[in-house]
Amino acid sequence: MIKVLQAGTMSSFQDLGRFGYRHLGVPVSGAMDQQAMTLANALVGNNEAETVIEFALMPPKLRFEVDTTIAIAGTSFQPKINDNLVKSNKLLSIAAGDILSFKAASSGVYTYLSVSGGFKLDKVLGSCSYYPNIADDLQLKNETTIQLKQPHSHFLNARIRPQSNIDNAFLEVYKGPEFNLLSDKQQSLLLDTEFSISKTFNRMGIQLEEQIENELASILTSGVLPGTVQLTPSGKLIVLMRDAQTTGGYPRILQLTEGSINSISQKKFKDSIRFSLIPNPEFKNI
Repeated sequence: MIKVLQAGTMSSFQDLGRFGYRHLGVPVSGAMDQQAMTLANALVGNNEAETVIEFALMPPKLRFEVDTTIAIAGTSFQPKINDNLVKSNKLLSIAAGDILSFKAASSGVYTYLSVSGGFKLDKVLGSCSYYPNIADDLQLKNETTIQLKQPHSHFLNARIRPQSNIDNAFLEVYKGPEFNLLSDKQQSLLLDTEFSISKTFNRMGIQLEEQIENELASILTSGVLPGTVQLTPSGKLIVLMRDAQTTGGYPRILQLTEGSINSISQKKFKDSIRFSLIPNPEFKNI
């Protein structure tokens, strides 16, 4: 069992997402940086889809009531066990009574905590991912307890040096459905401009600071996905993220790859990005 001494901010349980309910307007949700999530799970021997704790900005403070093994991946938050700094991206042995806290991060946004065996939670619509008004119990709250599953006896006995999502400024993208409605000048601006992250970002979407000229009209309400880049009437770009709505009326000019969604999720205010266009995938009948 784990006692939540301080929940922190934006602290919730997340897995790979909630599928099969988009037609009802239910977002996919899931871990913002799924590469970091699966890394944390691999280290403790969990299935890659096992639920983790995700947090950002202000980390939680947790007391473990049982012996267990954990791993932490994601940002540069430095974990502390009983106020002693330890390494992330490796197995960490926890004894009953240990208190886990964190030193502030200098880069990145989202951090992931996995526990050997996983957390004992009830799924909501097939997932343990928090989303407001649908899975409210899957958000960390002060002075609550978290039950654990039986821990594994075998682990990946190593420290992994992950390929960082934090420093990569180039995001691979496909053409969105309305990309070809842009003029040649607009397309060039879109791909040649160095954009920066604005103050407006959360699990639903990230607005970019710079604008491009926009003469496109709004479209009929159409499906959107995590990673869809929308062009607003003002010329601002919005990158939809894991908790994004399922439909929208702004032109969908680009679509981020899964790896690029992971990368941009770790960008902070004023961090720079560039779009790198790659060929759209070909879908063949099987």
